[in-house]
Amino acid sequence: MNRHTKIFFLAGAAGQIECALDLPENAPRGIALIAHPHPLYGGTMDNKVVATLGRAFVGVGFAVARMNFRGVGQTQGQHDQGRGETDDMALLLTYMKQQYPGLPVVLGGFSFGTFVQASLQQRLTEQGEPAERLILISATAGKWSPPPVPANTILVQGDMDDTILLKDVLDWARPQDIPVIVVPGCDHLFNRKLHHLRQIVTDTWRA
Repeated sequence: MNRHTKIFFLAGAAGQIECALDLPENAPRGIALIAHPHPLYGGTMDNKVVATLGRAFVGVGFAVARMNFRGVGQTQGQHDQGRGETDDMALLLTYMKQQYPGLPVVLGGFSFGTFVQASLQQRLTEQGEPAERLILISATAGKWSPPPVPANTILVQGDMDDTILLKDVLDWARPQDIPVIVVPGCDHLFNRKLHHLRQIVTDTWRA
């Protein structure tokens, strides 16, 4: 994400997992894990939406970790439809909590990454240790049906997204009574609209 990014590796069930860590200037006030879009369609941890979220969280004082999903970059294994990816993200979370104990956790994801993070949150909730909050960009409603998410989840969707339709996101959010932040004139990749994501993170988590 920048020249200060630290690349490290974890041992996962399918082999090594390539991870990246970015730290704020001062002691971190929280942990943010950001998940990338679908690996079979070019998704990596360096995706511009993922990188934008990461920089925004570093800017408000979070230690930010990303990973390449199975089969991407130097991460070994093959795409596992979100199951193994959720296992790997849980491993990264355990590592981060060991490195930075006692800090609140935010799970962020873009597109396929929202399915992984919603699945991880469901698992953490069942364990009695839910993340403090989710921020899901282009949640995969209508594609890979994500599990229900907490009421304080931040959902962001472009109204011109032709990959994940606004209607499907609204239909998924409606029975959960969760507001959706709609970015007008915004496509799936948030071309020329990334500043809105930075602002949402800054406004929500600014100390």
